[in-house]
Amino acid sequence: MRAFEYVAAADVNAALRSGSTADARYLAGGTNLVDLMKLDVERPSLVVDVTHLASADPSLAQITELPGGALRLGGLAHMSDVAWDARVRDRYPFVSQSLLLAASGQLRNMATMGGNILQRTRCPYFRDTATPCNKREPGSGCSALHGVHRTHAVLGTSEHCIATHPSDFAVALAALDATVRVRGENGAERTIPFTRFHVLPDAHPERETVLEHGDLITAIDLPALPFARHSLYLKVRDRASYAFALASAAVALDVENGTIRNARVALGGVATKPWRSPEAEHALVGRPATQATFAAAANAALAGAQPREQNAFKVELAKRTLVRALTEVAA
Repeated sequence: MRAFEYVAAADVNAALRSGSTADARYLAGGTNLVDLMKLDVERPSLVVDVTHLASADPSLAQITELPGGALRLGGLAHMSDVAWDARVRDRYPFVSQSLLLAASGQLRNMATMGGNILQRTRCPYFRDTATPCNKREPGSGCSALHGVHRTHAVLGTSEHCIATHPSDFAVALAALDATVRVRGENGAERTIPFTRFHVLPDAHPERETVLEHGDLITAIDLPALPFARHSLYLKVRDRASYAFALASAAVALDVENGTIRNARVALGGVATKPWRSPEAEHALVGRPATQATFAAAANAALAGAQPREQNAFKVELAKRTLVRALTEVAA
């Protein structure tokens, strides 16, 4: 790990002033940043500790009721606190499940909401500074294209990067149409629809979100969505715990008299960003809640997949994962 300066911000304004300096990084739970600093992937000259901001503004670490049954998750709220909150579990089961199926109990007690959606890919080439990686060093090349890519993405890829987005929680947020609240360098607050928060690799895989340098996530808003009570996050992985998804699905269904009135579908483990699938949703709405309908939705969701030799199995795996998730929710 390289030498760096450290400052503990007393309030949001102080954090923004420090965080806007060149090569500064915010430190909350540190479950991703510290690892990458040890690997020499992240090289901040200044680390701005924001863990104490809730002392000045408790809402930053709380879960707050919003009008109409919506909820606001503070950017510094911990994964475990959100996962076990009775309101989250009741209104948004797939949000709670996505958090509980991620990491370990110890990490969930440390990691924050804002940090979770900003976590970097677990692509081994990104984390190995001895190998080329466009996400780590723009223009150096993508080692995964012709290397080991079994766990890599089949959706949203480019000739510059096929790294998979690692977050489970972010998949549920994509399905839910959540909103991210951000404070910028000048202190002004803005909101970002979650489906626009992450960007595809394209020609600039080093840029993963629409955030500007120094932006601080203050909250994530979960909109009121009554049929989200009938939702599920299903995760398929190599081992039963502490493993990233090979394929996952976050689904919610509104079914009346056997007909699907509304649907939300997002996929994880198979794309370069949390992958909302309007194609699958379109294939579901207005149709009977049957296996044939679910299979058609799965085919629509993966129609644009571009698998490579070692990860081609993910296409069928993702389809089966989605069909199973839809079947369980419909039941």
